Amino acid sequence: MSLLSNILFLNNQPTIHDIAKALSIDSSTVSRALNDSPRVTKHTKERILAKANELGYQRNLLALNLRKKKTNTIGVVVPRISRYFFSSVIQGIEETTYLSGYNVIICQSLESLDREKKIIETLAANRVDGLLISVSMETSNKEHFKVLDNNKIPYVFFDRHLNSKTDSNVLIDDFKGGFDITEHLILRGCQKIVHFSGPLDQAIYKNRFLGYKSALNKYGIEFKQEYVLTSRLMENEGYKGVDELTKSALVFDAIFAANDLSAIGAMKSLKEKKISIPEDVAIVGFSNEPISSVIEPSLTTIDQSGLNLGVTATNLLFKSIAEKERFKQETIILQANLVERDSTRK
Repeated sequence: MSLLSNILFLNNQPTIHDIAKALSIDSSTVSRALNDSPRVTKHTKERILAKANELGYQRNLLALNLRKKKTNTIGVVVPRISRYFFSSVIQGIEETTYLSGYNVIICQSLESLDREKKIIETLAANRVDGLLISVSMETSNKEHFKVLDNNKIPYVFFDRHLNSKTDSNVLIDDFKGGFDITEHLILRGCQKIVHFSGPLDQAIYKNRFLGYKSALNKYGIEFKQEYVLTSRLMENEGYKGVDELTKSALVFDAIFAANDLSAIGAMKSLKEKKISIPEDVAIVGFSNEPISSVIEPSLTTIDQSGLNLGVTATNLLFKSIAEKERFKQETIILQANLVERDSTRK
């Protein structure tokens, strides 16, 4: 590298003006060459590209994209990246965005509304082209999404959503999942089925709960409110749920947990109490975490197909971005499948 090149490189990040000065040509010619314009000869392009590499020049894609009013970036907000379901959704999102030349910014709310609000504000300020969002357990309204509406940034809810007719969503059929689980337990002889639910002001958990109630009603089993325990569905809360049930002397022969983590916590507590699974208490989870197939006994659960959900949600967001004002809100419901394992095989 020449002395001039060294001075340019050390003083600042090299620009097209530095390249132009080093070659004694116009900056506009350098710009055209770097954009592969046919107005610049092949020989001149080669000289400019060689000098750009020599100086360590890198194009400022952020500035370029902002001039185009497009960043080719989408934001993804999930409750927890560590959950297998959300990591598989992210895999589907990233595979789809990569093929379309988009970048992805992934953020996690950690089930905090305040954290979710700050993330939404930050992504909006960074001018993402769109957002894919699965809301936190504390989120009950759309107030903090107004910044997206005001900046005309399209967004799609996936899995966890809000009860709004003006939103686009890609969802699992949670009602049917809750119904299928409860029916599965009833057909295996269970009559006193406890439901470990998430917060019932969340549409996802409300729909699973309604599916549970519907199946009970279909088979003439009385619904009892004391059989429904709500929590944030962490593993320790499933464990505590069983403790609470046994201390209350409530008779139960099955547990339908609204996610696998709380189901696994419940199984640990049942085992410690020498309560046999599934002979004494059958148990079902929801989400098909990898551990569900290897624990003992293996856990019956609902497979949500996170990869397919991620691909579908991304394609719907791309459609919204492309059509802009012409886009009409759309909700896509994906089917989930019951995976029967040993925890319900009496």
